[in-house]
Amino acid sequence: MGRTVRAALLQTDWTGDKGTMIDKHEAQAREAAKQGAQVMCFQELFYGPYFCQVQEPEYYSYTEPIPDGPTTKRFQALAKELGMVMVLPMYEIVQAGLYYNTAAIIDADGKYLGKYRKQHIPQVKGFWEKYYFTPGTGGYPVFDTAVGKVGIYICYDRHFPEGWRALGLNGAEIVFNPSATSRGLSEYIWKIEQPAAAVANMYYVGAINRVGIEPLGDDDFYGQSYFVDPEGKFVGSQGDPHKPELIVRDLDMDKIKTVRDRWAFYRDRRPDAYDELVER
Repeated sequence: MGRTVRAALLQTDWTGDKGTMIDKHEAQAREAAKQGAQVMCFQELFYGPYFCQVQEPEYYSYTEPIPDGPTTKRFQALAKELGMVMVLPMYEIVQAGLYYNTAAIIDADGKYLGKYRKQHIPQVKGFWEKYYFTPGTGGYPVFDTAVGKVGIYICYDRHFPEGWRALGLNGAEIVFNPSATSRGLSEYIWKIEQPAAAVANMYYVGAINRVGIEPLGDDDFYGQSYFVDPEGKFVGSQGDPHKPELIVRDLDMDKIKTVRDRWAFYRDRRPDAYDELVER
């Protein structure tokens, strides 16, 4: 009998404050569990606005330690209650002045498995992220969860094929790409990059984006969240371009081996010929 994972994404809009945003995500996690979801990922910086549209120190107040902060603890308890693997993209503080754009991963028994820190940090109009985030440390970990091997790659990371490949080499079966991406800049590549990464690395990708216009900027986040399979095909429909939506899809995990045996990209790689890739 084949292995199927029921996976969920939540694309949603900003409520106006952290407390109600967290409450909304808990409610939607419960709804996803009712629909049979076994793993769920939230959007980038899920409990806050996308404050990188401005450069103001007041937004450092959204930081929390991971895993010892209140949000990680709260969702550890929820994950255990629901029996659901959870990916929580948050704003991490290590010490004053040292902050990361981070996603914590919680197993279905509530155990904290570790974190991924966003590696590639943009600094362009409307995405002033170097003001807020230190480039990630810790490489490209893959976490052995109740639903299989899960990796994380955050928003701007998706423009860099090297990390996608590192996640594949580290054994990823599903890679979640939580994002906060507005309509004016990158919508034209939203439906290209993640399917291409899924094809090149032969795993599932869950791509999540916000919706709505937030008070700090004029561009709206265009949603259209989706799952894509190892052949680059959409699993079901994409999310709405304007409205909040809970997306729950069944992922046929046996398809990963089928596609990898067909193409054998990992066999035919030539790392000995790629020295130029690590030169400036």
